[in-house]
Amino acid sequence: MHLLSIELLSKSYGLTPLFQGVTLGLDSEDRVGVVGVNGSGKTTLLRLIAGQTQPDSGRIVFATGVSIGYLPQNPPFDPDQPVLDAVFAASDARMKLLTDYEHACHELELESNNPRRLERVSELAHELEATGAWELETNARTVLSKLGVNDMSALMGTLSGGQRKRVALAHALIQTPDLLILDEPTNHLDAETITWLETYLARYRGALLLITHDRYFLDRVTGRIMEIDRGQVQMFDGNYSYYLEKKEEQELNRAVEGQKREMLIRRELAWLRRGAKARTRKSKARLDKAAELMAQPKEVARAELDISVASSRMGKKVLELHEISKAYGGKNLIAGFSYILKPADRIGVIGPNGAGKTTLLEIISGRLLPDHGSVEVGQTVRLGYYDQENRSLPANERVIDYIKSVAERIENSDGVLITASQMLEKFLFSGAMQYSPIGLLSGGEQRRLYLLRVLMGAPNVLLLDEPTNDLDIQTLITLERYLDDFAGCVIVVSHDRYFLDRTVEHIFRLESDGHIGQYPGNYSNFIEAQVADRVEIARPVLKEKPAPQVTTTPPAKRKLTFKEEKELAALEIEIHEGEQRQKEIEVELAANSSDAGLVHKLYEERERLTARLADALNRWSELA
Repeated sequence: MHLLSIELLSKSYGLTPLFQGVTLGLDSEDRVGVVGVNGSGKTTLLRLIAGQTQPDSGRIVFATGVSIGYLPQNPPFDPDQPVLDAVFAASDARMKLLTDYEHACHELELESNNPRRLERVSELAHELEATGAWELETNARTVLSKLGVNDMSALMGTLSGGQRKRVALAHALIQTPDLLILDEPTNHLDAETITWLETYLARYRGALLLITHDRYFLDRVTGRIMEIDRGQVQMFDGNYSYYLEKKEEQELNRAVEGQKREMLIRRELAWLRRGAKARTRKSKARLDKAAELMAQPKEVARAELDISVASSRMGKKVLELHEISKAYGGKNLIAGFSYILKPADRIGVIGPNGAGKTTLLEIISGRLLPDHGSVEVGQTVRLGYYDQENRSLPANERVIDYIKSVAERIENSDGVLITASQMLEKFLFSGAMQYSPIGLLSGGEQRRLYLLRVLMGAPNVLLLDEPTNDLDIQTLITLERYLDDFAGCVIVVSHDRYFLDRTVEHIFRLESDGHIGQYPGNYSNFIEAQVADRVEIARPVLKEKPAPQVTTTPPAKRKLTFKEEKELAALEIEIHEGEQRQKEIEVELAANSSDAGLVHKLYEERERLTARLADALNRWSELA
C-alpha cells in the first residue's frame, strides 16, 4: 500500500538551501533510515513529513486515512502533566479508554475496599474487551516496562531529559500508527533497551522512518537508506551495510567521470586555441560541445571532517583511583572502587541509566569529590572532558569568538600552527557559519563545535560522556579514526555498541550496590562472555551421575596434524601476499582513475580478494 508521495519538495534554512526538488514515495512496507552530515536537513525532512513545518515549495500527498506517529529529537512536554496522561495522550478513543482504565486502577490501589472503585475498573475492563483494546493495553504495559517508565503518577516536569524522551518514545510506540517517524530514538537508552527496541521494531507492522547514529541499529532495523548529501536526496534499496558498499562504488564512479570530463574540457580548450584562422573553419557542433562542457557545474567534493589536533606527552603516572565511593539518596552508585589507569588504556563504561556512569567521570575529572577514597592525577596529565551537557556553550556568542577565547592559533597534529578560522573550517564550519551565534547551530553542529573546544586543549586523557548523541555518522567515523591514533588514554561512557566495539579494549560495568565489574575486550566480547555465563548457569546437572572431580591441570592443547601444519604455513603466506596485493590495488586505483574499464576490474579484484582474505583469516584463527 502506498502511504505518501513527496513531489518537488524544497526547503531552505535562512539563506542556506537544505534540499531542492525532492521527489520520492513511501509504502506501508518501507523501513527507511535517514543519513547525512549534521546540518544537511535530516530532522527538517522528518518534520516536514510529520506536518510540523511547511516546505518552501513542493508538496507531500498522503493516502486517505494514513496515521502518523512522530518522536522529535527534543519532545515538547507539559511540566504539570502526569506521565500516564502523556503516554496515552491521543485523539484515538481506545487510547482515551486506556487512560481512564489506568486512572481507575491507580485509584483502586489507593482505596482497595471501595466498591465504587472496583465497579468502575470492572466497567472499563468490559469496554476494553468490547472494543478489542486489551491487546493495546498489553502492548502498552510491555513497552512501558521495557523503557523503564514505571512511576505513572510522576509529573513530567520532575523527570530528567532522558526520562522524558523515554516517555515520548513509549507514547509513539503505543499509538501503532501507519507511519512511525523517529528522530534519534536510541539517545538516552542503555544498550539492553536498544536491543529490545530493535526486536520490537523488527515486528512492527507499520512503515518506519528514522534517524539514528547507532550503526548496528540502522543495519538491523532498516531495509532502505535515504541519504541527504549536498542538497540532494537519494534512496538506496538495502540496509546500512549495503548503502556503504553502493556509496563507495558511486563515489568512485563519480571521481572517474569527473576526471574524464576534465580531460575532455582540456582537449576542447586546446582545440579552440589553435589560432584565429583555424577557428573560423571549426564546426558549430564542436564549438557548442566545448561551450556545453565548460558550462557544466564542477562537481563539488563532499567536505570531510579533519580532526587534526595535537595531544600532549604523558609521563608514567597517569591517574589512580583508591577505594572511591559515592552515594546519592541512600543509594550506592560507586562502592570502594580502585583502579590504576595505564598510559594506553581504552576503557568503555556501561550500565543502566542512573547507575552512576557520569558520576564516575565527574569524579575522575575532579568536578565531583567522592564520599570516600581519593583520586591521584599525574603531573603531566591534561584532561579533556567532553560531557553530555555542552556546559560551556553560550548561545549568543559567535562561533569564531568561542574558539578564539581559547586560542587565536592552534597547533595541529603535524606541529603546524593554524588560525582558529582554519581549524573551524577543518571541523566543517564555513566562513558564514563562523560568524553566526552558537544558538543558531543544529544540535549536532553544537556538539561538533564542543568537541573541537575540548580537543584544542591538547589532552592526553580523554573523558567522553555519550559522544555519539547528536553527532552524525560521518563525524563518528572520523572521531574513531582519530582515537585509533590518539597517544593517550580514553574513557568512554556510551550506549552505542558499534562505537564501543571500535574504540575500547576494556569494559567497566556499573552493577548493583555500587560494584563495578571489569571485563577484558570490547562490547561484543563482553556480550559473548555474558551469554556464555548464562548458558553455563542454565546447564542442567544430572543427579544420576556424580559431578566429575575438578582438576587444576589445564587440558592439553590438541597438536596439529602434519597436514594442518602445512595448511597453517600456506595460510600465512596467502594472507601476507593478499595484504600486499591489496596495497598494490589501492596504488593502481589512484594511478588509473581516468581509465573506467581498468578501475572496474581492479574494484572487482579487490572485492574478491577481501572475501578470500576473510576466509583465510578465519581458518588461520582456528588453526593458530
